Amino acid sequence: MADVKPLYAVHYNLNAIPSLADVTAPPYDVIDADQRAALLARSSFNVVEVDLPEAPGDRDPYEHADETLEAWTLEGILAADREPAIWALTQDYTGPDGATRTRRGFLARVRVTDYGAGLVRPHERTHPGPKEDRLRLTRATRHNLSPIFALHPGAVWDRIEPQLGGAPWGEVTDPDGTVHRVWRVGDPELHESVSAALADAELLIADGHHRYETARAYAEEVGGDGPHRYTLMGLVSLEDPGLTVFATHRLLGRLDPDASRRLASALEQDFAAEEVPEAELDPAASEGIGVFGYLGAGSERPLRLRLADTTALDDALADRSEAYRRLDAVILEELVLKRALGMSDEEIAAKRGLGYASDARTALRLLGEGAFEHAFLLRPTPIEQVRAVAAAGETMPPKSTYFFPKLLTGLVLNPLS
Repeated sequence: MADVKPLYAVHYNLNAIPSLADVTAPPYDVIDADQRAALLARSSFNVVEVDLPEAPGDRDPYEHADETLEAWTLEGILAADREPAIWALTQDYTGPDGATRTRRGFLARVRVTDYGAGLVRPHERTHPGPKEDRLRLTRATRHNLSPIFALHPGAVWDRIEPQLGGAPWGEVTDPDGTVHRVWRVGDPELHESVSAALADAELLIADGHHRYETARAYAEEVGGDGPHRYTLMGLVSLEDPGLTVFATHRLLGRLDPDASRRLASALEQDFAAEEVPEAELDPAASEGIGVFGYLGAGSERPLRLRLADTTALDDALADRSEAYRRLDAVILEELVLKRALGMSDEEIAAKRGLGYASDARTALRLLGEGAFEHAFLLRPTPIEQVRAVAAAGETMPPKSTYFFPKLLTGLVLNPLS
């Protein structure tokens, strides 16, 4: 069961900042050092100062985040709502495929549970490092700073939309051109209606697995009942017409001669290859099991690869569900990265010699610039396949899905005490 409640939000005081666009940010895990500096150059009050904290000298960055939150509150930069609300959210965006869409959802707090049927399902693997970082930050700040993105069955937007007659509370156009609009909705009857509609829902985490597992750990660490038993989520219907999943493409760095031979042998043995024009290399619209676009650095032979036979894959993954075994990301990981190149799960997670690109143009540009030697273009994972793998209690390889656009950090914060 999903226990969805409005939150007593902490948010920016719009009268104390130049604009909401100056203080919001993408999720912490997609921000590099240069982007962090650029965000803080726009405003010293940008949320990255607390969500991705750095402290001068040898000071503790997590204590710095807590002190910064307190200072912003005392200075009136942040304000705390005295009444609960859900925050309706729309995102007008142009996807990597060039199509324009609107995704609709809402921000609320959701009771933390274990993973399992009828509760919350993950779909990607997590790793200890990011979880420890987020747990230390949560302990220090006692807030959820960044929303988890989760999907729910059914529809509640038709209940929320009639409340949105006026101008939004806030609006941000991010560097990708996505227009984020949020409305504060304080109607208790609507809160009860939305909560009742989702009471039997099983939630699927789309983005923010490390944050959810941090919320579970923090709730158990504090113990008892209270606000710490809830976490901040952005919820979108699985049936929302604006919900899309895009591919994340794989790039391989320089291989030694022996590894190059093993790669060539694996591609020849496991895949049927067809030469295609580079303009048609992206396999997005292709049907079948295990279909990839492949190009090696310096090659003038862009190839469409199709898995020739599932026998080796099925034998190697006999203990896994069929839904899992048919994932393109799994096929590439098992037959190419692990079997041919000998990479371990730890090496894949650490991206040793491995890169990612969220669109085909970027992947091919990086190949042309010499940053990588091999590019594998993947198809988007259908949402039905994501659900099937999660329902089997399994998790996908890293970067199996690319839910776009991301949810912004800094629209609202959720206090945990």
